[in-house]
Amino acid sequence: MYLAKINITTRKSILDPQGRAVGHALASLGMEKIVDVRIGKFIELKIDASSAPAAEELTKDACNKLLANPVMEDYSFSVEKI
Repeated sequence: MYLAKINITTRKSILDPQGRAVGHALASLGMEKIVDVRIGKFIELKIDASSAPAAEELTKDACNKLLANPVMEDYSFSVEKI
């Protein structure tokens, strides 16, 4: 059994209105030293695979086909044996 931890973020070239709103809220709370906020998604998948490379391939396939929008989002992941 493997655990895939996936981070999905909006590409730098895409406007992140949720991140901007959080940035403004933090500034209004006196946290002006925070200069940029980007909001993303974190997903965990438990995968029943025969090897780490097989789990990595399945994770990549899930990201490309469903979890991430390749036009607007980037993703990174790690896979560990559990």
